Amino acid sequence: MTYLVGKIALDVTAGAPNNGRGEDNVAVTKKLYINGKTYPYISAQAFRRWLRDSFPSSEAPSPVERSGTGKRQQAHTAGRPDLYLDDDLFGYMVAAKKENYQRDTVLATGTLVSVTPAKPRTDFGTMSRGFPAGANPVIHEHEHYTAELAGDVLLDLPRVGVFEQEGSGLRRALSPAAEAEALAAGAEEVQFRGVKSLRLDIAERRRRAAVLLRTLAEVRGGAKKALHYGDRAPALVLLAPLKGGNNPFTRVLAATSRGVAFDVDTFREEKSAWADELDGPIQIGWAPGFLGDQREQVRRELAAEIEAGEVVIDHPRLVLKALAKSIEAGECDAWFEDAPR
Repeated sequence: MTYLVGKIALDVTAGAPNNGRGEDNVAVTKKLYINGKTYPYISAQAFRRWLRDSFPSSEAPSPVERSGTGKRQQAHTAGRPDLYLDDDLFGYMVAAKKENYQRDTVLATGTLVSVTPAKPRTDFGTMSRGFPAGANPVIHEHEHYTAELAGDVLLDLPRVGVFEQEGSGLRRALSPAAEAEALAAGAEEVQFRGVKSLRLDIAERRRRAAVLLRTLAEVRGGAKKALHYGDRAPALVLLAPLKGGNNPFTRVLAATSRGVAFDVDTFREEKSAWADELDGPIQIGWAPGFLGDQREQVRRELAAEIEAGEVVIDHPRLVLKALAKSIEAGECDAWFEDAPR
């Protein structure tokens, strides 16, 4: 039983990738107020949408059904994790005609919050193109900011391609008809964490995890791209294979008087404290230039751990693609087994 847990950080420069509800004619960014200071953030929902939309075109998205009007509107996907990668990894709730089916997420993502305070600035704009001489322009404003935003991430690998069909307090993942189709297509019945479940074959489960990791390396999306286009792929991603679902590396990015810093002392102490739970090297994907020259400094400070094969530091795309390749090759199959601890 292994989870990939850790941190994702985005580098936003003069951007407005996730807006809140508008105020008058001002498009405002989402932000928190902590101890009197402003921290812009990107909601987990927004980042998950970007990730979902960044899947390769060969992965058919689960079709969405929308019904009702006004406050009685509802929308849900097909709820077929056996057929669709996004239903498997992101979960769903299907409630229709007295039938309820649900899947908790396999990929948990936290809100991406600015590590240091960063007050958004308002950009003033006008629209007057094509207006007659003397006509007043249409005025509009929007906020944008520059910040390093970070959030936690957890991938529950043993649940990839495994769908619970009973259990106390749980809803079934699949309808009886869908369950029959899945079994006919080759899924097997298993007991998973004490619950009757269906499981896809290991090749498909490896493939799905690999697709997710490769997609994470190439996330794109966000609001206001016409005015604030920028890289939305992780500038830093830390993934530690851990036997439990804890996330000891949530505090490795810290606010200092000089800005955001990778706290090597925190990383090293957490790594030591959780050594008995680690199930492989800690993978750190770090884009060059993110956080100035700290990447090389951290490399030097962790030279012994890197030499021992306990830590890997490379470009995020290379780290994620290498991990995906290892998983697809069957080198990490033990991570998919929910062995008792």
